[in-house]
Amino acid sequence: MREELAGFTIGVTADRRRDELAALLQRRGARVVLAPALRIVPLADDTDLREATRACLDHPPDVLLANTGIGMRGWLEAAEGWGLAGPLRDVLSRSYVVARGPKATGAVRAAGLRVHWSPASESCDEVIDHLVRRGAAGRVIAMQLHGGRQPECTEALEAAGAGVIEVPVYRWAPPVDPAPLHRLIDLVAGRMVDAVTFTSAPAAEALLRAAGDRTETVLAALRGDVLAGCVGTVTAEPLVRLGVPVSAPSRARLGALVRTIVDELPRRTVTVAAGGHLLTLRGHAAVVDGQLRPLAPAPMAVLRALAASPGTVLSRTALLRTLPRGADEHAVEMAVARLRVGLHAPRVVQTVVKRGYRLRVD
Repeated sequence: MREELAGFTIGVTADRRRDELAALLQRRGARVVLAPALRIVPLADDTDLREATRACLDHPPDVLLANTGIGMRGWLEAAEGWGLAGPLRDVLSRSYVVARGPKATGAVRAAGLRVHWSPASESCDEVIDHLVRRGAAGRVIAMQLHGGRQPECTEALEAAGAGVIEVPVYRWAPPVDPAPLHRLIDLVAGRMVDAVTFTSAPAAEALLRAAGDRTETVLAALRGDVLAGCVGTVTAEPLVRLGVPVSAPSRARLGALVRTIVDELPRRTVTVAAGGHLLTLRGHAAVVDGQLRPLAPAPMAVLRALAASPGTVLSRTALLRTLPRGADEHAVEMAVARLRVGLHAPRVVQTVVKRGYRLRVD
C-alpha cells in the first residue's frame, strides 16, 4: 500500500495549525479526529502587555528570551498598533537574544534582530542553566511568555539575581466547543485511536485535565496501545513526567512529526497468517493480502481479541467483554458474521461448536 497510514485513526489536539497537520496525515491515508484541546487568545489590547512593553523601554533588557514564534510576532504587532514598534526593536536589538526553538528563531530574525543562542533541547532548564552560567546577577531579562506564566523559570532567574520582565502576549483558553475533545478522550480511553498528536505542552496538560476521573484510564492507554506523538521535547515534557513513552522528531516541525508517526505506527501492528491469508491489524482496518479492509468497531474488537491469541478458542463470553456494554451473545455472533464479510475471507475465523471462535492459523 502506498498510503502508509491507511487504516489508522489519529487524534489532533492542535488548534491554530490543525488543518495543516490533518492534511499531512490524511495525505498518507490516516483517518483524523480533530479535537482542539486549547485555543489561543491574543492580548494585543491587554494592559499587562502594554505595561511590560513600557517596562522594556524604561529599563532596556540585557537579555531577551523569546519562547515562541507566534508570541514574538504578536508582541511586535501589538507594539506597532501602539506606535512603539520602532523604539521596542531598537531596545531589543541591543539585548542578548535567546530563542527557544526554530519558530522563535524565525520570528526574531524576521523582526530584524539577531539570535545569539538557542538551546539544543528547547527546554526551559537548559535556558536557565545557560543564562545563570553566563551571569544573571544584576541583569534585566525580558521573558516573552508561552501562553501562561512560567513561575519556575522566573523564580530560578530571580534567585540568580536577575530582574525579570514577564511579557504576556497571549493566553491559553478552553476550546469554544469542548465536545470534540471529550469525544477524543472517549476514543483514547477505549483504545479506538492509534495515536494522538500534541503540538504544545499546555495541550497535553489540557487533555488530561479534561479527562477528569478518567485520567488514569487515558494515561494507561497512552502508556500502551495509543501512541503519543509530540512535535518536540518541550511539548512532550508533561507526558514524560507521567511515564508516557513519547515519539518526537529531533526537529520541531509538523512534517517531521508526521514522518515520525509514519515510521512508528506500522511497527506497532500485529500480523498473523490465518485461513490461507496474511492479516495485519491496523486501527480501524485489517490489511488482508495487501488489501485494506475497513471494519466497524465491533468486528474489529473481535478480530483484535482473536489475533491476541492466534489459534486459541475464545468463548462467546470472552469475546463479549471486548464489545460495548449492553451487548449480548447474539451481538458476538453478529460481529463475527460482519467480520467474515468485511475481511472478504470467510475461512479466517473458525467456529468451534459449543466452544466459541478462533483464528484458523496456518
